[in-house]
Amino acid sequence: MILLDGAKVAHERNLMLKEMIEKDILKYKRAPSLSIILVGDNPASQSYVKGKGKACDLVGITHKLYNLKEDIKESELSTLIEELNHDDNVDGILLQLPISKHLNESKLIDLISKDKDADGFHVVNQGYLYQKKPTICPATPKGIMTLLKSYDINVSGMDAVVIGRSNIVGFPIARLLMDAGATITVCHRQTKDLAFHTRTADLLIVSAGRAELVTQDMVKPGAIVVDVGVNRVDGKLVGDVFFQGVSQVASYLSPVPKGVGPMTINALMENTYELYLKHVQN
Repeated sequence: MILLDGAKVAHERNLMLKEMIEKDILKYKRAPSLSIILVGDNPASQSYVKGKGKACDLVGITHKLYNLKEDIKESELSTLIEELNHDDNVDGILLQLPISKHLNESKLIDLISKDKDADGFHVVNQGYLYQKKPTICPATPKGIMTLLKSYDINVSGMDAVVIGRSNIVGFPIARLLMDAGATITVCHRQTKDLAFHTRTADLLIVSAGRAELVTQDMVKPGAIVVDVGVNRVDGKLVGDVFFQGVSQVASYLSPVPKGVGPMTINALMENTYELYLKHVQN
């Protein structure tokens, strides 16, 4: 079994991105800029934001964190987003999810300018993705595709099964895999006999949000397995895949942590850089 080492690949790509940004700062007289909005004090969200900040520091992206109160009014958050939309020195805006339940998540995401949508969640950018038009891809699916390519894995002709149908991971990764030539099956919580589908997969992407859902007996021998899940069990981080068992049958397997997570952050850095180039070159 070969480990899909997302931490290693992401670090290498971040170093290459750092070199490009250093050259462009000299050329365009300013660095790329990312604004991160964090609502409340969710420990997991704080950890994710900290990781994104460290990556920004490494590659040379300036960043500002707006840490807002849990009970912030939607009107106040909307005003902040609009201000960032109109700030010419801001290239990317990221609203860290999840946010407080009294806030309209989809409305606020779509309020972010599609031209500053570092996460690739805006409805227009996702529409472009589904129509195979150039766009900002959602960070996690983009990171997964990059990770596979880094290991020379060509998905064309593969039977790929995706567990999860969110607009953040499930739907967009299915679209990207389809565009790359894979045949797609999308499963979810209502799927009958999940194992029947997973055993057919040459490539299995697991984003179910349920700790160690996929076990060894559910995986086709030699399959490529990408674990997107992050769950805390007894104080430890575990994925949606039972790593110890599945590693005995899979040909490739991403770990949790240090698998998809670092690739997601790298994709976010690359998205911000892409938005920056569009702004400084216009």
